[in-house]
Amino acid sequence: MPVRRALRVVRRYWRVVARHGKQYTAPARRAWRRSLHLRVVTLTLVGSSLLVGTFGWFIAAQSANILLSRTQDEISSSMSGKVAYAYSQLTVHPQARDPELANTINDTVNELFDGDQAEDGGSVISIRAEHYQDLPAVTLPNVDTRQLITPDMIRTVAEQGQVAQQIRTADLNGITTKYLVYGSPVPTKFGHLELYYMVPLTTEDRAANQIRTTVLVTGIALVILLGVVAGLVTRMVVTPVRVAARTAQRLSAGLLDQRMKVDGEDDLALLAAAFNQMAANLQRQIVRLEEMSRLQRRFTSDVSHELRTPLTTVRMAADLIFSEREDFEPAVARSAELLQAELDRFEGLLTDLLEISRFDAGFAALDAEHSDLVPIVRRVTERLAGLAERAGVEVELRLPDTPVIAEVDPRRVERVLRNLVGNAIEHAEAKPVVVTMTTDEAAVAVTVRDYGIGLKPGEERLVFNRFWRADPSRARQTGGTGLGLSISVEDARLHGGWLEAWGSPGEGSQFRLTLPVRAGDRLVAAPLPLIPRDRPAEVSS
Repeated sequence: MPVRRALRVVRRYWRVVARHGKQYTAPARRAWRRSLHLRVVTLTLVGSSLLVGTFGWFIAAQSANILLSRTQDEISSSMSGKVAYAYSQLTVHPQARDPELANTINDTVNELFDGDQAEDGGSVISIRAEHYQDLPAVTLPNVDTRQLITPDMIRTVAEQGQVAQQIRTADLNGITTKYLVYGSPVPTKFGHLELYYMVPLTTEDRAANQIRTTVLVTGIALVILLGVVAGLVTRMVVTPVRVAARTAQRLSAGLLDQRMKVDGEDDLALLAAAFNQMAANLQRQIVRLEEMSRLQRRFTSDVSHELRTPLTTVRMAADLIFSEREDFEPAVARSAELLQAELDRFEGLLTDLLEISRFDAGFAALDAEHSDLVPIVRRVTERLAGLAERAGVEVELRLPDTPVIAEVDPRRVERVLRNLVGNAIEHAEAKPVVVTMTTDEAAVAVTVRDYGIGLKPGEERLVFNRFWRADPSRARQTGGTGLGLSISVEDARLHGGWLEAWGSPGEGSQFRLTLPVRAGDRLVAAPLPLIPRDRPAEVSS
């Protein structure tokens, strides 16, 4: 349990740290995502830093190795001469107990040390006799060499009789210095002694540090220059791209005369020229399509208006025939009834076409006033009661007990609700239709729910297209024109509202009309859900 508790605490603090880290790094991450210039320059700096750092380290290491190798060669050559001199001085003594041997060792060390001063000051020379305890070690200058001459080195030189070298750092006379230590046996007639030659590497270290500093400064300057060059080059490439993006945004905003400046004959100039050509072609096509659309709207409006006069004449004649149908033969009387019904549908179609043409031309205006929507809903259901009775459909109203006041155009809202309820009755298949209304401080929502055939996936968007029908073979009972929902969605948009649909095969469908309480307000949410709450749990889950 304590382990789990500790893990939970660590996880909780980690989430807090991660959240704060995201907040603090959000501007940098946003700039990284949005700026191609920043990404290119940053990646160039990182890549060049790694590359220059690797080469700089390699050069500095090789330079230090070359300096050390040269020093080792020089010291090895000097060591050979010192060993030869010591051999020449010590070989005259036949045995280790010779009383003069100690003096000869002292003289030899003094001579070797004096001869080394001109070569490299600060070196240390020592002759030791590990196998002869009676002969003391002689070291010039007289310093403690235990940090420089290690037991392993003594074992190699004294016991194995081999030449050894090593690099050691020692604190002699209060100064920490790096030494190159050479050890070599000196053969004599009674055995061998050990000569140790310790040379400070101060000069070599100073030269290596100077090389490292030079490489570091040069690398930093080179990385900065590469960053500047990358920034300038990237700017040359990114600037035309940014100009193209801004020009494309202006084109998408409707400023079709925007063009890029073409300079030179390089790839960027070809890009600008191609972009300008594309913009010109788009402008021509858009102007052509706008002209065609304008002509089409004009044609629809003109035809609708022109059909009004003959339709009025035909209507008068048809009304006269319809009023006298009882005096006709049954077949002729039925024809008069069919003529009357089709004229009603034709007149409705003309009315809808005129309304659509006003929407397309942008001439539709909202005559908004503060209205109570509850009576509007009741009036719509009362007018469609005869249709519901013929279809065997019961319309259930779930309305608030208090008035629902909103700034709307009552005529348009009533037309939308009439289309929604009429379509629901037509497709309810003798099942109930439920009309629900609710409101909040910002919006009013009305849903029309039926339990009929429903909609297939994707049809909830197609249902608002002009003249679209879910089942083209299905006969209309209401004599609709196929433009009702198209006009309804335009009426909703004119209010600044939404008209949405949901449906599922076998579960029915639901349409939701959402309107702002105050005209001109922007809708954020609807008081009623689009998907019905009474949908089966196993399906909705």
